[in-house]
Amino acid sequence: MKDDLTVRVSRRFAQPPAAVFDGWLDREVLRRFIFTTSAAPLVRCDVDARTDGVFVMTDRRPEGDVEHHGRYLEIARPNRLVFSYGVPAVAAEQDVVTLTFEGSGDGCEVTLTTQLQPEWAEYVDGARQAWSAMLDGLAVALERSISGGTNLPSGR
Repeated sequence: MKDDLTVRVSRRFAQPPAAVFDGWLDREVLRRFIFTTSAAPLVRCDVDARTDGVFVMTDRRPEGDVEHHGRYLEIARPNRLVFSYGVPAVAAEQDVVTLTFEGSGDGCEVTLTTQLQPEWAEYVDGARQAWSAMLDGLAVALERSISGGTNLPSGR
């Protein structure tokens, strides 16, 4: 495993680990933060949230729809979630994404780690920014779920 191809981002959440963990498996919460912005809404979100279950999500961009595919490899609520992830139109290979959820006071710290394929080395910084923005988007989605709002996060 090459460290220069490892993307690792962390974020603190106000919610406990179980609530944040569940956001990664709940179709309605996912629709509000993963692979989506107000300019590129998610138009498909199929989720079979069980070990070996698959997901397919499609976001609509000005240049065309982009499908994201993956498979849940490990679901250990509320501490660890592992899934494969890829964009079939771009590459057949999938990366493995690992999320850990550590309780801290009333909230939790979430760390997302993924190892990019060697051919994507030039995209490490962009991947780090995108995953970080998704964690930020999840925080917004969870806050809006609690308060009853439904707006999409504005960043990626």
